[in-house]
Amino acid sequence: MATKRTEIAIERIIASCDGNMRGALEALLLVNEHLEAELHQLYAAVSLASPIDQRFRTVH
Repeated sequence: MATKRTEIAIERIIASCDGNMRGALEALLLVNEHLEAELHQLYAAVSLASPIDQRFRTVH
């Protein structure tokens, strides 16, 4: 069961899409794709870190 905070977030997302559930799902998928791309960029940057910076290799 979703928390109250999650329920509120869901309602806001749907409302921002004028109540269009499909539009809300599409928006969330696009945001997720963007976040995944940022994560891949972060992994790439960490993999290029110098040996001194290896202690920071753990991203999550």
